[in-house]
Amino acid sequence: MPIRLAVFSLICFVPAWFTHAADIWPQFRGPSGNGIVTGQTIPTSFGEADHLTWKTELPGIGWSSPVIADEVIWVTTAIERVPTEEERVALLKKNGIEERKFKQLSIAKSIELKLLAISLKTGSLQKTIDLTTVDSPDPIHSLNSYASPTPVIDDKHIYCHFGTYGTFCIDRTSGEVRWQRKLPLVHSVGPGSSPFLLKNMLILIQDGVERQYVTALNKETGETIWEVDRPEMDAPTGDQKKAYCTPIAIRDKQGREQLICMASQWMIAYEPDSGNEIWRVYHGKGFSVVPRPVFADDVVFFSTGFGKPELWAVRVDGQGDVTDTHVKWTASQGIPAKPSPLVHDGLIYVVSDNGVASCFETAGGEQVWKKRIGGDYSASPVLAGGNLYFGSHDGKVTVIKPGREATVVAENQIDGKIMASPAIVNNAIILRTDKAVYRID
Repeated sequence: MPIRLAVFSLICFVPAWFTHAADIWPQFRGPSGNGIVTGQTIPTSFGEADHLTWKTELPGIGWSSPVIADEVIWVTTAIERVPTEEERVALLKKNGIEERKFKQLSIAKSIELKLLAISLKTGSLQKTIDLTTVDSPDPIHSLNSYASPTPVIDDKHIYCHFGTYGTFCIDRTSGEVRWQRKLPLVHSVGPGSSPFLLKNMLILIQDGVERQYVTALNKETGETIWEVDRPEMDAPTGDQKKAYCTPIAIRDKQGREQLICMASQWMIAYEPDSGNEIWRVYHGKGFSVVPRPVFADDVVFFSTGFGKPELWAVRVDGQGDVTDTHVKWTASQGIPAKPSPLVHDGLIYVVSDNGVASCFETAGGEQVWKKRIGGDYSASPVLAGGNLYFGSHDGKVTVIKPGREATVVAENQIDGKIMASPAIVNNAIILRTDKAVYRID
């Protein structure tokens, strides 16, 4: 993929103040939302005692990725009142959960949702901002958290989204909550979609069990600008209609602005200003979609979620239902249900949830290589300093050289579980585990 084309096509909607700065990481997967970092050199080999500038323990649990601006790292977290096993079973029964699902679910007696500000330079905790307390929260999947959506920042504010538990706009200087909204949703296994800033709007994908829709809020006031329901879905239950994806915004070769919002069964492009649909493609029965799409050369690439994950490449120059006309190719081997893909120089890289890394050609979908790197994966890869970084649940970070050969550069180990995707600023990797935030230089 020619990087300049992909970056140009994506940053049309990104405020100029952070498009090229090396010290800004404003959203999930970085300034352009695609996991690609240019002009920075970061370590390939590191560990608990190697290239570690600082390590800061964090309170609570959260899988949201770090966002960074003005020498401050921001992360969200949930402080849980943890039930005993007997209380957990009673709470799940009270929520109407079938006993066969008990093992895969977790639940808290109450949660305190907080925003943490950490010094990029020293790792010291600068602010703890209390956002809300929730009594008797819904159950979540054991691999999820109550603070999984990644915040997004602009020049003055940070926007935190916790799904059904609330959306908050916070002044980054004062820590004051400027506005908050609560848009109730039945997630089934907890929140996951990250908020997205576009022009004067905060875009939220609200794909729950009972209702699936996309909404645009005024980023200054929190008031609804527009909302649109998803297309009709063919599924026996709402559990197979829910999704947890994060949008992207692009401009196609015709000059059309598009807000691309993946859903269960459908990929849909909307007009950003109105929410009117531009095109849609039916991708099958995939549901609980997590990976964020990527865009290059007038094609959007996306994973279809749980069920049988597939990787799809769809041209974005269509109108209406383009299922029969605009699908370039699909691939079905080693495709992730959670980590997002990454496109670079005509190749697309993925890592499956169970640790198989693969490379495909973007032009026709032919598999170039696959390599088992081991472990389980939820975090999305990044490309920085000319290398790909893959972080696993067991704290292993595998570094692979991009290209037509699967060349492992290094394997690194840190303590804790990696579920959050890394941030790259000032030639440093910022990694979040279930226990701490690391700065590695």
